[in-house]
Amino acid sequence: MPAKGRTVANSKLIAGFMGPLLVAMGVAMLLNRDLFPAMIGQIAQSYALIFLSGILSLLAGIAVVRVHNVWTGGWRIVVTVLGWLAIVGGLARMWFPQIAAPVAATLGDSATGLVVGGLVVLALGAFLSYKSYMSDT
Repeated sequence: MPAKGRTVANSKLIAGFMGPLLVAMGVAMLLNRDLFPAMIGQIAQSYALIFLSGILSLLAGIAVVRVHNVWTGGWRIVVTVLGWLAIVGGLARMWFPQIAAPVAATLGDSATGLVVGGLVVLALGAFLSYKSYMSDT
């Protein structure tokens, strides 16, 4: 398979994992918006959970970027950017959990922020799902 075809196939494969996950996360944020401040508060009090989430984010980001460090091709850049954001976010949580805790607590206190965040995550997931499962490009 030519390199471009392989890259598009990788884009669709990774988007096919990311998209439904982000849709599920966005729906969960919207359905449980009353519970999220308490859950985020609990996580913010546990450096171990912050550190563990950093490890998982770093692992996912490295996996994405390792096979998909693509900076051309329209929508496919979204996959690459999400991979790099996962790497940066994972490292930040691992290296500075004491800073990540109050940031998480502050973000969890905003009811509007949770709804907007849930809608953004849902829309991004729907977009990636569409590109992976429905689109020819």
